[in-house]
Amino acid sequence: MELEQTADGSYTLFVPELNEHYHSVKGALTESEHIFINMGMKHHPSSTLRILEIGFGTGLNAFLTLLEADNSKRQVHYTTIERYPVSNDIAHQLAYPEQICPERSNDFYALHNSAWNTDISLTPYFILHKVEGDFTNYKFQGAFDLIYFDAFAPEKQPEMWSQELFNTLYASLNSGGILTTYCAKGVIRRMLQTAGFTVERLPGPPGGKREILRASK
Repeated sequence: MELEQTADGSYTLFVPELNEHYHSVKGALTESEHIFINMGMKHHPSSTLRILEIGFGTGLNAFLTLLEADNSKRQVHYTTIERYPVSNDIAHQLAYPEQICPERSNDFYALHNSAWNTDISLTPYFILHKVEGDFTNYKFQGAFDLIYFDAFAPEKQPEMWSQELFNTLYASLNSGGILTTYCAKGVIRRMLQTAGFTVERLPGPPGGKREILRASK
């Protein structure tokens, strides 16, 4: 993996084997804030949230969620699935806390250093449960209010974007639950609708993709 600075000054990772970035090169931080926090977490009315993230990756989405949970005083239980965790060295090179909230840097690195497959209370408002495994054969337990679908693009990892998996995600959501994703391709929108979701096309992040998707149950 290679470290690469994006247009808003934040860093992402480039995977040469897939010819794919972890985030938009138009702005990693801008993208995550817009799609998952503003269009997802802030849109959901519940004061307590069970969140599922498909693809822990760099930990950026989890860090932004932790900060927003503390800021809004909302109880969040955050489950995230990652098959290929990044190293501590790479996590430090990304330097997200330095750009976002330097005084909370310990929380960001705790996200990466926390034990797997168990609940870890990182703040009074944020409980983390990391799963080191493959989303395509993971057996979901419990129901979620919000899903961050942040897998690599369909053309890079088609096995992560199947009708069967979207059906499973729909079944795992509570009534009124939300799924947000950066991918607005027509084929993905139709699969979400087939699964039962009501799907909205929303404006993409400033300077980035034209549209994103938010799917509701």
